[in-house]
Amino acid sequence: MATRLRGAGLPGLAAPLDRLYDDFNLTHSTRDPIWSVRRYADPADQEVVAFIASALAFGKVQSVLNTVDAVLGAMGPSPSAFLRAYTPERAAAFDTIGHRWIRSHDLAALAWQLHLMLRDHRSLEGFFAAGHSADEVTVEAGLESFSRRAMALDLTPIYGRRRPKPGVAYFFSRPSSGGACKRLNLFLRWMVRKDAVDLGLWSSVTPAQLVVPLDTHIIRVGRCLGLTKRASPGWKMALDITATLRTLSPADPVRYDFSMCHLGMMGACGFGGTRTNQQCPLKDVCRPRPRARARA
Repeated sequence: MATRLRGAGLPGLAAPLDRLYDDFNLTHSTRDPIWSVRRYADPADQEVVAFIASALAFGKVQSVLNTVDAVLGAMGPSPSAFLRAYTPERAAAFDTIGHRWIRSHDLAALAWQLHLMLRDHRSLEGFFAAGHSADEVTVEAGLESFSRRAMALDLTPIYGRRRPKPGVAYFFSRPSSGGACKRLNLFLRWMVRKDAVDLGLWSSVTPAQLVVPLDTHIIRVGRCLGLTKRASPGWKMALDITATLRTLSPADPVRYDFSMCHLGMMGACGFGGTRTNQQCPLKDVCRPRPRARARA
């Protein structure tokens, strides 16, 4: 069982969340793109596969898994070797692949960006660390720098003079835009934390600096547990939920993210809906605020 790292927290919340964490902290405990990353043994492959898998983690889970498999199939047995040798002339490898509004040329542009990062910094961690400080409370400044520098890379070999919107920019959201940067925070969680789910490959960022990957499931469960009073999803809500979780686990505030997210994905949390919470393992500690009465 994992070591408990508890602070002041919300009364009675740490123990149920710890039990939920233990229930999900198992290899292949549920369907998730992280298992696509763990198919690779080489840390260099794991790092780039993690970025690709997290970047495409939007939409239905099976659709995400299908697209990730298609992209990795196009890259061959060693995705990191493919990216290091990548040239714009090899963009045709992605010609038949797309994911919702992401088109094949966007995937080719992402491969080119990753190639340039690896060429100039040897790893994605090196590229991220160039804009990150160990003195920061969170990864906010590092994420801002990471995305700005990624989008400043020369993409004309792929896109020409006209970049499609959102195009590859969809993979590099910024905290300053107000968005939650969910998929980038997911990538960082995979790279920085280490347990049966997360790989813990990076040393330049500490688990204490991570921000929760905010999505609809974390929002629902977070509101139900009283982790935030904010009504509008976005970066501020992600920081708010993270700050509350930090009172429970100061050194590792996002340790509960995987289990909370999949609790929501399983439909166990009935907050905000017509179903009850009888199947929710956190039902004894939820704190949903009563709904306002509808006006006559």
